[in-house]
Amino acid sequence: MGDSVHDVAVEDLAEIQAREPDVVGRSKRVWRIGEDACLIELVPSLRSFTYDRDELIESTGSLRMDFYELAAQQLAKAGVRTAFRRRTGPIGYLADYRPAPPFEVIVKNVATGSTTRKYPGLFAEGHRFEPPVVKFDFRIDPEDQPIGEDYLRAAGVPVAAFHDLALRTNATLRNWMAPLDLWDFCLVVAVDTDGEPTVISEVSPDCMRVRDQHGNALDKDLFRAGDGADVITERWQELIAHVRDAR
Repeated sequence: MGDSVHDVAVEDLAEIQAREPDVVGRSKRVWRIGEDACLIELVPSLRSFTYDRDELIESTGSLRMDFYELAAQQLAKAGVRTAFRRRTGPIGYLADYRPAPPFEVIVKNVATGSTTRKYPGLFAEGHRFEPPVVKFDFRIDPEDQPIGEDYLRAAGVPVAAFHDLALRTNATLRNWMAPLDLWDFCLVVAVDTDGEPTVISEVSPDCMRVRDQHGNALDKDLFRAGDGADVITERWQELIAHVRDAR
């Protein structure tokens, strides 16, 4: 079997998943396929360190996958690279394998969440950023910590290219999701084999904040607020129905 994710047959997928995953994370399992490809299966978990909540909600796995498949198509049309290659089932997909750096890239269109919590008095809740803010957080439990861009440059990270990719992703998602209001989202970005930045993380309501025309949440904030599986499932389905119609 070659390394190309396009060459993996259905029978090969079963053989791959019969092995122990190479990586088991909070939200996904990863099986390596050669040097440059992998099979990913989503774990239907939602977690909030801030609100001390951690649960498995079965419906969220397939809903995340539904959204991500559509988002990856939109990003590809806009020239934004992602690792996504093709869906393999309700919660699985094939992707390019790129080692994940220990930090994430966050785009803020609206001041909320960690912005107002960590920097009280600097921005009012709901403040609109023009232009959007791009920040880098070191991924560490129990809560990600801001990391200075000079540290990243010293580590050889192409900060300007990552910054540009984040803003292009933001513009694409906002245009696609309008009139829904994208408040913020996070990405994991890596350098591709040719040196270009690529989004290697999932894009879904699990990693963003988005509001409908009435200001109601359509994302993981529902979970943070204490809503149960039925409410979360219904609202995420509304979000996916909207973006599917917007293609």
